[in-house]
Amino acid sequence: MQFSHLELDHLRQEVNSGNSRPEEWRRKQLRNLKELINQNETEILNALSEDLNKPKTEGFFEILSLRQEISLVEKELSKWMNQKKINLPLWLKPGEATVRKEPLGCILIIGPWNYPFMLTLQPLISALAAGNTAILKPSEFAPVTSELIERLIDKYFSINTVKVFQGNANDTEKLLLEKFDHIFFTGGSQIGKKIMLAAAKNLTPVTLELGGQNPVLVVKKANLDITAKRIIWGKVLNCGQTCLAPNHLLVSEELKDNLIEKMKININTFYGSTPEKSLDLASLNDKQFEKLVHQIEQARKHNKIIFGGSINFIDRKICPTLINIENMDDEILSEEIFGPILPILSISNFNEGLNIIKTQEKPLAIYMFGGSEQERNDLLQQTHSGGICFNDVIMQAGMPELPFGGIGESGMGQYHGKAGFETFSHKRAVLSRPFWIDLNFRYPPYKMDLSLLSKLIK
Repeated sequence: MQFSHLELDHLRQEVNSGNSRPEEWRRKQLRNLKELINQNETEILNALSEDLNKPKTEGFFEILSLRQEISLVEKELSKWMNQKKINLPLWLKPGEATVRKEPLGCILIIGPWNYPFMLTLQPLISALAAGNTAILKPSEFAPVTSELIERLIDKYFSINTVKVFQGNANDTEKLLLEKFDHIFFTGGSQIGKKIMLAAAKNLTPVTLELGGQNPVLVVKKANLDITAKRIIWGKVLNCGQTCLAPNHLLVSEELKDNLIEKMKININTFYGSTPEKSLDLASLNDKQFEKLVHQIEQARKHNKIIFGGSINFIDRKICPTLINIENMDDEILSEEIFGPILPILSISNFNEGLNIIKTQEKPLAIYMFGGSEQERNDLLQQTHSGGICFNDVIMQAGMPELPFGGIGESGMGQYHGKAGFETFSHKRAVLSRPFWIDLNFRYPPYKMDLSLLSKLIK
């Protein structure tokens, strides 16, 4: 699809003209998006099934997340838009100072293939709420969902408000040559670096929602029955293709065998005796499937597989697989796994696990099961991550009230709820003063005693 400079001009003009600033314009766009989702639920679920073989329940999570986000934004929008009045110091009185939250302009949103509907439209909610227009670039690796997004956007939105651009990586590179007012990207860190490099040429601000090797720490006081259930659910959701999925497991030696047995039971309970054939297991992306098959072959060659390893080549599914590793230098941890393979490393105690986490790149999430109040506090005080979740996985992303985003290698910037509104808003400082008072001491030639001046401007 060819990109038209005229289309970008029209989208930017909608903001520059002031049309998008009133609250009613913003609410109208949110209503349009809500209707888009509510009136096309079956088509959305079918598209996700065709692209990723995604179970209907998992597909519905994408829809539910968008509904929750819109609901919160509609409830809080008036409050978020309010101007903030700033108290003036004595030396600036009389006058008035405020901070206005204004739209940035036209936003480029580049969506991923793993949650192709939700993660393309969720940042759009924040962008529209902040009074912006947008160009959406859905993933070419989820073609059915991408085509659906384009068709629905054209139906529910004015061409001056939201436009969809389809294309491959080369087309995206051409798109990035344009000067946008903000770029929002969800995907892998390597592509994220290219996005940032392209944005730098136009000094365009970016939000990068990447991934990271999210560790799970299991120590004393963990309820192993629930811990095993939640870890397996989070690891295998969307066949492991979730940026917040547990990447590897650090477990106290005395808990390891028991936890592994319970995880095995849960795999079979969730997905049957042949999990790789389960209808409740999504399919893997082609590229991911090839990488993970190679990793399983290597693990099998070195007798590292504890459980699983079966492969369904027809449907691109892999049985949830538990792998034993001896240290963090294992080849399988050279990059984010992004699939249903869980490496497991024994640790002697909490402190060893904490030290391992501190030496790794900053992840999108850290998960900890069990532990004392002091150990929780130590994890919070001595580590960096996009977020932390105790005694559960992934669920923190289901709360639109919580900001979502990475740090370091796992990304930059945040969205969801108020954080998203502020990401796509410019805080504009405004000072207004009257003419009727104008003190001469500020003008040359300077005659005021500096000690007196210091007292006045305290």
